[in-house]
Amino acid sequence: MGKHYWQANGLLLLTAIIWGFAFVAQRVGMDYVGPFTYNAVRFALGGLALLLLMPLLTRSASPQTPAPASRSVLKNSLLVGVVLFGGATFQQVGVANTTAGKAGFITGLYVVLVPILGLLWKQRTAPGTWLGALLAVGGLYLLSVTEKFTMATGDLQVLIGAGFWAVHIQLLAHLSTHIAPIKLAAYQFLVCAILSFGAALIQETITAQGLRDALIPILYGGLISVGIAYTLQVVALRDAHPAHASILMSLEAVFALVGGMLLLQESLALRGIVGCALMLAGTLLSQLWGVPEREPSNVKV
Repeated sequence: MGKHYWQANGLLLLTAIIWGFAFVAQRVGMDYVGPFTYNAVRFALGGLALLLLMPLLTRSASPQTPAPASRSVLKNSLLVGVVLFGGATFQQVGVANTTAGKAGFITGLYVVLVPILGLLWKQRTAPGTWLGALLAVGGLYLLSVTEKFTMATGDLQVLIGAGFWAVHIQLLAHLSTHIAPIKLAAYQFLVCAILSFGAALIQETITAQGLRDALIPILYGGLISVGIAYTLQVVALRDAHPAHASILMSLEAVFALVGGMLLLQESLALRGIVGCALMLAGTLLSQLWGVPEREPSNVKV
């Protein structure tokens, strides 16, 4: 294992840390602005950052399939951006009604949902996926379902968001063979930003004071979580082993829990901790047991 391998793993670990602590930023930002406003600004910043970095990243990337016509790029970016808007909206609204740690683990279920969703496209699903799904569902029950068989609104919203993330990744896995991933990512972020801004104008009151107060969480969520972390992921995946990359990026949920405890004084009962452990085990098992030759890209925001 050479120098580039360890550098790639280090970058992926850093990416997981950034994404995990982004759940803290999302919760803090909601103290000052609405969910649509927060997403509008952070995805606009992230999309613009990727557009600025695009010449550098495309120069250093491996050769890709020739780019399709601009109309096709815009059409596909619009489709993926709409699904991204759904996932980001449910996640952001849900984060305001649950803890950062729980939101991180529930969002991580998209890793299990992706291959199950692939059955609709007749993709092969390994035994580990089903066992991992059972573990994850059991963990979700312990983490979020009460003794009266009810689920907190925030947890349910984040779970719906995870469903959108699974659809989003399936779309990216298909479209990335036709469109440069960095270009598709930047354009979908901008589509999501425009949709979020339109929803904010209808549903929320945007104030300069609110944006100033939420500046640090917004900058973290936009420039660092979307712009920088996505770039680190793209660079690292050129040299990382796919299975090892999946493990490292799954640690995002753990860092969300750590961030919530350290910065927001969140806590979990033993039942919730066991649930988190089962969900993480299910996520890892679904990725490591019988992984298909071509895995969907773990493109995250």
